[in-house]
Amino acid sequence: MPLLLDLFCTFFRVGLFTFGGGYAMLPLLQREIVEKKKWATEEELLEYFAVGQCTPGIIAVNTATFVGCKQKGLTGGIVASLGIVSPSLIIITVIAAVLENFAHIPAVQNAFAGIRVAVCVLILNSVVKLLKSAVKDKLTLIVFLVVGVGAALFRQVSPIWFILAAALVGITARVWLHAGKEGRT
Repeated sequence: MPLLLDLFCTFFRVGLFTFGGGYAMLPLLQREIVEKKKWATEEELLEYFAVGQCTPGIIAVNTATFVGCKQKGLTGGIVASLGIVSPSLIIITVIAAVLENFAHIPAVQNAFAGIRVAVCVLILNSVVKLLKSAVKDKLTLIVFLVVGVGAALFRQVSPIWFILAAALVGITARVWLHAGKEGRT
């Protein structure tokens, strides 16, 4: 299959089978992009998620754009982005046309409640997998704990500030450690 078509189909599938928004797509993106297609490593995907969180737009669309650009340049980024948003556009259009007639039915309300719980589990699984690849030493564990507590206590603070602070800590620690190694030699 030509790469552009493969990009579109892969991201269309991710968009089609994910309920609950960008974060709910993370486990599927991880499986498709890292494990099946090998278009990115765990570390690259984690970086795409981090940058995608900082940039305007939906994290899954941003990630699709990054992966598409890596594989096939600007055209790949556009095709991958179109692939991931197309199912939502189609499904939302259909649902909007018919949901008003069925939203009051208890079975429909219960189905949405069940979907929300399943999405939470999928997100938790993705977080655990990403945590294993991101927290590699004491420094990254401390950054993880500080950002986690900070985000929980200061919900009004934009995630961008936590990401920037963590990046600054990472850069500072690397420079400090590198300077310490040079001082000993």
